[in-house]
Amino acid sequence: MPGPWPGLRQALLGLWAALSLLRLSAVAQEPFWADLQPRVALVERGGSLWLNCSTNCPRPERGGLETSLRRNGTQRGLRWLARQLVDIREPETQPVCFFRCARRTLQARGLIRTFQRPDRVELVPLPPWQPAGENFTLSCRVPGAGPRGSLTLTLLRGSQELIRRSFTGEPPRARGAVLAATVLARREDHEANFSCRAELDLRPHGLGLFENSSAPRQLRIFVLSPEPPRLSAPRLLEVGLEEPVSCAFDRLFPASEAQVYLALGDKTLHPEVTRDGDALTATATVTAKAEEEGTRQLVCNVILGGESRETRENVTVYLFQAPLLTLSEQLAPEGTTVTVTCTAGTRALVTLDGIQAVTPGHPAQLQLNATENDDKRTFFCEATLEVDGETLSKNGSAELRVLYAPRLDDSDCPRSWTWLEGLEQTLRCEARGNPAPSVHCARRDSGAVLALGRLGPVSRALAGTYRCTAANAQGEAVKDVRLMVEYAPSLDVVGCPERITWLEGAEASLSCVAHGIPPPTVMCVRADEKEEVFEGLLRVAREHAGTYRCEAANVRGSATKTVTITVEYGPRFEELSCPSNWTWVEGSGQPFSCEVDGKPEPSLECVGSGGTSEGLMLPLVSPAPTPRAPGTPSALAPGIYICNATNPHGSVVKTVVVSAESPPEMDESTCPSNQTWLEGAQVVALDCVSRGRPSPLVRCSKEGRSRPRPEGQRVSRKDAGTYLCVATNAHGTDARTVTVGVEYRPVVAELAASPSGGVRPGGNFTLTCRAEAWPPAQISWRAPPGASNIGLSSNNSTLSVAGALGSHGGEYECEATNAHGRHARRITVRVAGPWLWIAVGGAAGGAALLAAGAGLAFYVQSTACKKGEYNVQEAESSGEAVCLNGAGGAPGAEGGPEGTGSAEAPAGGEVFAIQLTEA
Repeated sequence: MPGPWPGLRQALLGLWAALSLLRLSAVAQEPFWADLQPRVALVERGGSLWLNCSTNCPRPERGGLETSLRRNGTQRGLRWLARQLVDIREPETQPVCFFRCARRTLQARGLIRTFQRPDRVELVPLPPWQPAGENFTLSCRVPGAGPRGSLTLTLLRGSQELIRRSFTGEPPRARGAVLAATVLARREDHEANFSCRAELDLRPHGLGLFENSSAPRQLRIFVLSPEPPRLSAPRLLEVGLEEPVSCAFDRLFPASEAQVYLALGDKTLHPEVTRDGDALTATATVTAKAEEEGTRQLVCNVILGGESRETRENVTVYLFQAPLLTLSEQLAPEGTTVTVTCTAGTRALVTLDGIQAVTPGHPAQLQLNATENDDKRTFFCEATLEVDGETLSKNGSAELRVLYAPRLDDSDCPRSWTWLEGLEQTLRCEARGNPAPSVHCARRDSGAVLALGRLGPVSRALAGTYRCTAANAQGEAVKDVRLMVEYAPSLDVVGCPERITWLEGAEASLSCVAHGIPPPTVMCVRADEKEEVFEGLLRVAREHAGTYRCEAANVRGSATKTVTITVEYGPRFEELSCPSNWTWVEGSGQPFSCEVDGKPEPSLECVGSGGTSEGLMLPLVSPAPTPRAPGTPSALAPGIYICNATNPHGSVVKTVVVSAESPPEMDESTCPSNQTWLEGAQVVALDCVSRGRPSPLVRCSKEGRSRPRPEGQRVSRKDAGTYLCVATNAHGTDARTVTVGVEYRPVVAELAASPSGGVRPGGNFTLTCRAEAWPPAQISWRAPPGASNIGLSSNNSTLSVAGALGSHGGEYECEATNAHGRHARRITVRVAGPWLWIAVGGAAGGAALLAAGAGLAFYVQSTACKKGEYNVQEAESSGEAVCLNGAGGAPGAEGGPEGTGSAEAPAGGEVFAIQLTEA
């Protein structure tokens, strides 16, 4: 049933159609495209690849991917298509991506290329041997690898590049490559390795560099001279004899690889090959057999690198037997007839001792009557043979032995021998005879046998006459032989002793007996400047003692000996060497020196006679004391001693008076090391004495002073110190160090108040007392009555008051005491109203303070000195007070030591005060 608005429906349909046309027109005009990714691809041969085909067409009608390659899977979308291509082997292919859009076909072409790695790199085999100096070809193949335009091939010798080639510019579809090169063979290339390296460079395409090399091939180079080998061999070769042959070849390389073939006829030899650089020598020995007689060929062949060099020579083999020589009697007794015959081969001509056979093949013969002279006679036979135009000869010999009795000739066994002792000699006494006779020589007196034919030293014991006997089976011969041995002179201790002793006054002569053959002459001469010849009998005196040189001489040499003659005599004392009076120094350890003249050295002892020395032995320095003599003396009794000197030729006595002295000696008992003096006393000297004989002089001086202390001078404190005391006498010195201490009475050197002013009632003050004394003084105080709350220091040198009251006003006294006396000083404290006055006084009790200024030990302000300082110490020493600001002072007196115990008090004068103000 039609709608109510048919016109409107038609209008809407028309509008829709118009809009559709407008939309189709817009689509046709938009830039739609198709795309293929990857557009260009490089894939290894046999590999796979995903291609993505897409478009920007909003609603493509259809689409696809055209290619001849195998497909493995496909994935789709509205505007895309992905497909996997597998087993890609074509060198180059172009897949097409297409879509149908708005009645148009959109296309996109791609490019797929394959590459193959250089898995096979082949170097063509090299020749087994390559002659040096000739060219050979190196060829390298890389089948299937590509693309060829990315390949580079390199030929190498070891690591050295010979040639390198890149195939840039080859067509993309080209695969595989070949590289060949002509190389000159050099001797140094022997056993060098050659190889080929292939490089496929895909780095410009985003891939890597693929390399591979061939297996190396070794090249063997050889050099073989065109000259033939040099053959060295005998031209004639005798059957049964061993002859050397050699073959030498030069200028071949490598000599170690060369082979040598050496043969004689059809018999191969086995040479020993030696190589020296580029040369070799093959040596062998060859022995021909009888069946090989005739001409044979000797061949030497050298083979190297498949080539050979050969030399041939002819050798004639012959048979030639040595002549045979026979004797009818090999051992013939003297007087026997002997026949000698010589034979050789059938073609040889023989000659016997100059007698030639009639024709070749016949023997030669001679006869003789054997005599002594025919013994050991040699017969010679020569055989000659003609071989290949050369005459060869051989000799034979035979010896005839004739039996005969021994003969002892003077030439072989002389009747007299003279030998020199000490030389090596061989005694020869030879006898002729056959069989060889035995020879025996023995002394005619003792039968001692003389060793014949043995080398040995000659001694004089061999001298004498010997009977030599030669014997064999044919008889014997006897001969007497005299042997004389000559030797140089000798002087032994029996005939010429080294030491001779004579007695003074006796008669004697110096005689030396020498041994030697021929008998030597002997002469003795004094060995001093006089060179006096000693001959004949003489009376012995001391001057005959000395050294003599005795010389014995003969034709064989000389001998010299030194003879010492000693002349002995009885003992004798001399005053200079053994004094009659001797002083012994105690402690010196020196024994008595007493030298006694006599030979032999006399024994000496000295024995006390009377008094304290009775029976005592005196120690001696004598080199030959008696066993009873004491050693080094530590004590000796003075007195008279009797000295007795004795030797085998007599004795003598001497009286010696001995006295004893001693050097100085001080010790603690005679010179104490610590001594004490009192100040002001009169001391003559230090208490030091010394022991010693003679009495020592003792002098003492203080260290630092060149002169001793004057006697009678009073002691002062300056005398304290260290003194050196020296004791001296003729036998030495002794010293001691003495320390001197000086003691003195006490003096209160300082009495002071603190503070010096400004103290209010209830304040604190302190009094200080210092004393000089030795030994140190004991300090004591006396305070005003009623003063309380007073404190003292540990050694009482300080008195202190805390919270001063009126009861503390008054007089305070300080007293110092030691073993030599005491001394006191007073100080007065007044309390008046608000002021505290301090007055100072001395021990004399005077009213005026200036009169007692010599006893003050502290400083106060003085109105009399116009507020100046008061020098207490100077006042004490001078006896008056001195104002340091220039004002005058009143004279005063200083008290001496107080034996009664009274204290020093002020003598009167001004009152010195310190005002202490209140708060």
